[in-house]
Amino acid sequence: MTESVTINAHIVDLDARRIAPSTVRIVDGRIADIAPTASADGFALPGFVDAHVHVESSMMVPSEFARFAVRHGTVGTVSDPHEIANVLGVDGVRFMRENGARTPFKFCWGAPSCVPATCFETAGATVTPADVHELFALGEVGYLSEVMNYPGVLAGDPDLLAKIAAARKFGKPVDGHAPGLRGDTAARYAAAGITTDHECVTLDEALDKIAAGMKILIREGSAARNFAALEPLLHSHPDRCMFCSDDLHPDALAVGHINRLVSRAIAGGADLFEVLRAACRNPVDHYQLPVGQLRVGDPADFIIVTDLAEFCVRETWIAGQCVFSAGTTRIARVDCLAPNRFATVAPPIEAFRVPARGPFLRVIGARDGQLVTDLVEFPATIKGDHAVADPGRDLLKIAVINRYAPAPPAIGFIRGFGLTRGAIAGSVAHDSHNIVAVGADDASLARAVAALVDAQGGLAIVDGDTCDTLPLEVAGLMSRDGEAIAVGYARLDAAARRLGSTLGAPYMTLSFMALLVIPRLKLSDRGLFDGETFAFTDLFKAP
Repeated sequence: MTESVTINAHIVDLDARRIAPSTVRIVDGRIADIAPTASADGFALPGFVDAHVHVESSMMVPSEFARFAVRHGTVGTVSDPHEIANVLGVDGVRFMRENGARTPFKFCWGAPSCVPATCFETAGATVTPADVHELFALGEVGYLSEVMNYPGVLAGDPDLLAKIAAARKFGKPVDGHAPGLRGDTAARYAAAGITTDHECVTLDEALDKIAAGMKILIREGSAARNFAALEPLLHSHPDRCMFCSDDLHPDALAVGHINRLVSRAIAGGADLFEVLRAACRNPVDHYQLPVGQLRVGDPADFIIVTDLAEFCVRETWIAGQCVFSAGTTRIARVDCLAPNRFATVAPPIEAFRVPARGPFLRVIGARDGQLVTDLVEFPATIKGDHAVADPGRDLLKIAVINRYAPAPPAIGFIRGFGLTRGAIAGSVAHDSHNIVAVGADDASLARAVAALVDAQGGLAIVDGDTCDTLPLEVAGLMSRDGEAIAVGYARLDAAARRLGSTLGAPYMTLSFMALLVIPRLKLSDRGLFDGETFAFTDLFKAP
């Protein structure tokens, strides 16, 4: 039976660079006709696409992520499932794909390229070149996910090159991840087949990578925010830009998505049509996405906004279905299983003690709004024979605990979190997703970690005798109830601020303190790691 729908709106035509009142006729999910009209209400434009996101960071399964994203005019994402792949391997990738496919939302899943991300940490699984080839051969993925091990690419690592070769064999793009690479080194990385980068933190770095042939994903997420530095690219190289969130926690996804970047860019004076190409068209072209562009013959994927300044979304349409209208998501909730891998035990309080071996520490310096950290040489606070946390000097302990098998915790010290008491912990810890915790004392650390072991994953906070836990039952990363997780996350985030944290997103920042492929100093479950030398380093600095 033929289904036909007609809407009247001011059509934003990206090809003709014009806005005109029009009648759009939709037949069986596609745009059948666009004709002039005398009366129109609102502005219709292609739906937004997030060009690089880890859905797992929303702490929602894909079907729940979709229910939130369409509220903000997002109709599709380029989604890297390497978070769940580090826990469950290829089975995790297939879980994401199958769950997302039960909604009309247009997910493009990638084949994880770096699982585990490095050999310096314990992950729950390995994704081999053969796995990647099979995912492409079966048509289950649309691109090779970010190649984070850029030293491996530059050194000609055979496994990495085999994964890149598989993507090229099937005509699929390869995403990059190369923080700080410049000049000839960036060119060598791009020459291996890398087509994008979302890790630029300076304009000069982005320009070097554009010169090397890469496209730049302007990122504004919950932990890493690079829009301000890279906004000039929308004026100088709009055809080489896309927007992405990378990692967006549930509280942020509840209030906005790519629409916020579009509004911000317009307010900054960027050309409307170039901004919308970055938000709607460039990702579709680059990743060969089946997302319509409000043209005759295209799938009817579009949004209607009230204005072209704030981009408040009135309606979102995907494949001719109205999936959001009048403030209500029309995507139904999907039941699903809760696969997980959690096989550790809670360490005793004694395991968090650090015997003093010198007067100076190598301390992780966390930066608000950035994934990169500093290596800070800092005087230790020593009580008896042990180096201890000293909240008065913003010197806290950080611990990473292997969640896949019982093992002693790795312990370090960190500055920048600002906690004056208590501890926070999570099993969302890029990329291997072991347990990571930061605390003002050993007892709080031990209790927060134990709470996560009991819950088999999630987030926790300890304040004196009070412990609050937010379980994440799917792989220790996600929940099947988006509304509950958004409320719960906001509750724990507010509680972290009451402990003294001054970070914009304490739990998001915490989740990146074990990400070894982002310089400079990080902590894995195996010890303190220097991202510049790409090797373990001693916690105590030799005199």
